[in-house]
Amino acid sequence: MTRTIELLKSVYGYDKFREGQEAIIDSVLSGNRTLGIMPTGGGKSLTYQIPAMLLPGCTMVISPLISLMKNQVDELVAAGVSATMINSSLDFEEIKTRTYDIRQGVYKIFFVAPERLEDAYFYQFIQSLDLSLVVIDEVHVLSQWGHDFRPSYLRSVDLIAGLTNRPNVMALTATATEKVQADLAQILAIDKTVKTGFARGNLAIKIEKGLSSGDKLKFVVAYVNNHPDDVGIIYAGTRKKVDELAALLAKSGIVSGRYHAGMSDVEREAAQNGFLYDEFQVIIATNAFGMGINKTNVRYVIHLGMPGSIEAYYQEIGRAGRDGLPSETILLYSARDIQLQRFFIDNAENQEPTYRHRELAKLQEMTAFSATETCLQRYIIQYFGEEMVPCGTCSTCTDTRELTDMTVAAQKVLSNIVRMGQLREGHYSRTQVVSVLRGKLAEKMRWTGFDTLSTYGLMSEWSVKKLNHFVDYLVADGYLLVAGEYNGLSISEKGVQVLKSEQQVMMREIKVAEAIQKSVASKREVGGKLFELLRKERSSFAKTLALPPFMIFSDQVLMNLAEAEPTSLSQMLTVSGIGEKKAAQFGQAFLTVIKAYSETS
Repeated sequence: MTRTIELLKSVYGYDKFREGQEAIIDSVLSGNRTLGIMPTGGGKSLTYQIPAMLLPGCTMVISPLISLMKNQVDELVAAGVSATMINSSLDFEEIKTRTYDIRQGVYKIFFVAPERLEDAYFYQFIQSLDLSLVVIDEVHVLSQWGHDFRPSYLRSVDLIAGLTNRPNVMALTATATEKVQADLAQILAIDKTVKTGFARGNLAIKIEKGLSSGDKLKFVVAYVNNHPDDVGIIYAGTRKKVDELAALLAKSGIVSGRYHAGMSDVEREAAQNGFLYDEFQVIIATNAFGMGINKTNVRYVIHLGMPGSIEAYYQEIGRAGRDGLPSETILLYSARDIQLQRFFIDNAENQEPTYRHRELAKLQEMTAFSATETCLQRYIIQYFGEEMVPCGTCSTCTDTRELTDMTVAAQKVLSNIVRMGQLREGHYSRTQVVSVLRGKLAEKMRWTGFDTLSTYGLMSEWSVKKLNHFVDYLVADGYLLVAGEYNGLSISEKGVQVLKSEQQVMMREIKVAEAIQKSVASKREVGGKLFELLRKERSSFAKTLALPPFMIFSDQVLMNLAEAEPTSLSQMLTVSGIGEKKAAQFGQAFLTVIKAYSETS
């Protein structure tokens, strides 16, 4: 048995590595500068923790958020690994104590923010260490092509390169398009990239389209009421929506947490801790909430509106089902979501043309995904440069509604775009195209002469919402192309085939009432009586130790325990996910619960 496998078993309680983990570890231990790309919940942290335990000296992990550092340190300590962090939440004396202990070899792993490296005193300190490895976590924020770009990360690269102790470098992320991967490989001088599939087999990805703002709120309230035992995250686009939904859930007797940038630091920390420690099951948040959360038992993520990019969406839905148990994500999409995201881009601090172009391109990709009627998981996988067969679990793959022939309607839209371009050279936005088709051209646009076209008012019986959605669908499935700052529409080769009646356009009808009913009919049965008893025991330990319950044992481990029903500590150590320290610390108490259950059942 190799030393890496021994550590995997003794510390983490697993007999074998997940896909990609061992390859990343072997690459790092061989001295390669390594880029690891694994899906959310794929076990990225373990790929630097095991090398850190095996390499001489210590390992420095650059992490973007204090909450994420704390989460990772708590998990490592709970598993019996010496780790600490140095950040702005600590006073000078505490920082001095921890730096001294790091120098004395008390800790194998320490976490810092990238900004910390710019402190001259601290930089001198790490120069003096026996530093074997530097890990850059959430490394996608280093690339300007990735989401959440942070200049401090980019500056830290030069500082790392200047270290005289010449540590090896590894970088980790869950979201990197092929362009971002190439960018990171160049910036970091990567020797080897290890990439596993982005697919999440335990995650059912769902989209409900065409719901009004009121319908969305009804859906969420019905869903949460029907999943009282499930942990969930609900993302709302604005602070106002967060507060509105929290008040609405409270009226239904549901206690939830709130998290957004309009709250104080103390309020946000209290909300995050309340969620981590299971004080409430549901948290409603803007996208300010997330990167620092590694709560493994989240069973659902609901988006009240469309995020601004597929990368951000993938990160956010990836917070569900990290323990491997079946979970689901639901995006409640309407065309108005696009307007909100455009507003965010238009009012962003960075107004450089290249930035706007990138953000608008990302928004268009997200819009296309939201409107598509192809397999949702496959769409995401293809976006990240991979391929897979249809997943069989997303809302598209499981949709039983009949397909309707929309070829004639599509031809009307396409021919209108052609005629608008012929009359006034250029590409026109969806709003302009829809206004012509409905015969509702604004007075200020009369000068264009579009009201003289044969297609003017050709689809006047269609509502704005329905026609907007239909145009989005034509974009998503490749009949229309979008380009330019104003998202001008043009016809693709596929669209030309439709105009020539060489190809059909098939689509499913949106039924709002059915969508809301689905929220009531989606309840999952997870676990059983013994599982629930073990959860209570876990909660008791969590309160005593002031640890989030999932850090003691994940739901998946409790499921494994409930299935195995071990009667001794030696048997417990054969259960997947239970390492030696946790067995010694918690084992006897859980064995007592199992014994009592078996005697009464």
